[in-house]
Amino acid sequence: MPNGKSLHIGLNSVDPNHYSGWSGPLTACEADAHDMLSIAEKSGFINHILLTGTATRQNVINEIEKSANTLEAGDIFMLSYSGHGGQLPDWNGDETDQQDETWCLYDGQLVDDEIYSLLGKFQEGVRILVFSDSCHSGTITKSAYYYGTNRPALMSWDQPSSTVYRAMPDDIALKVYQDNKDSYDKILKDLSLKKSKESISASVLLISGCQDNQLSNDGAFNGLFTGKLLRTWSGGNFIGNYKDFHKAILRGMPPDQSPSYYLVGTPNTAFENQVPFTI
Repeated sequence: MPNGKSLHIGLNSVDPNHYSGWSGPLTACEADAHDMLSIAEKSGFINHILLTGTATRQNVINEIEKSANTLEAGDIFMLSYSGHGGQLPDWNGDETDQQDETWCLYDGQLVDDEIYSLLGKFQEGVRILVFSDSCHSGTITKSAYYYGTNRPALMSWDQPSSTVYRAMPDDIALKVYQDNKDSYDKILKDLSLKKSKESISASVLLISGCQDNQLSNDGAFNGLFTGKLLRTWSGGNFIGNYKDFHKAILRGMPPDQSPSYYLVGTPNTAFENQVPFTI
């Protein structure tokens, strides 16, 4: 009998001590994490949740590694993230756009190179399902770059806007990198973390909130992407496989936020053809 484990991460703010005085307030990321956990719980997964202050780099790494150490071929791991997305310079030369995408965890950014390395710890035959409701999340599990129009420049973090995006503003992203350059460069220049398709044996399926050059909207009750996902899932009444699920979500999204469907690791057609969230 296959086993299912899941980890749900939601941050409504980050630690200004690391993020150069910026706390990155958001509204609905913790709600997203709770709602994704609810889907996993009803589907029979064993779940863990990390919210805002507990969603530190080390806690997230530890929880992913715990699942990698216990799950075997035929099992499934579900990982969901809601929070700010960021970008850092690509110093190991594995990104076409010369930028690494990140998850903005409470006490520091988790670089997509690191996420890729963590997923590489899972055994062959394990299915991994990733949902990322954050900006620049189209290939957060690595590899291809989406060629299209450039994302809009974000204004300074203290400038009011009617739309709240889940992204570090450009001025803050630069300052955070400069203030923490030594620690980030150790990760960004680590050639052992350089992307290699052969380094992941598991089968990874990413459905993200937007493309790498787009921004994801926050909301009053859920992020725009997570809200559309929940409506599409309809409490388990959705009929179709993962590609159908992605297409149905995409149909309800605005043209400037296009959820990505992305595969990495060992191809697994049977996994793609399952009803979403099947253990």
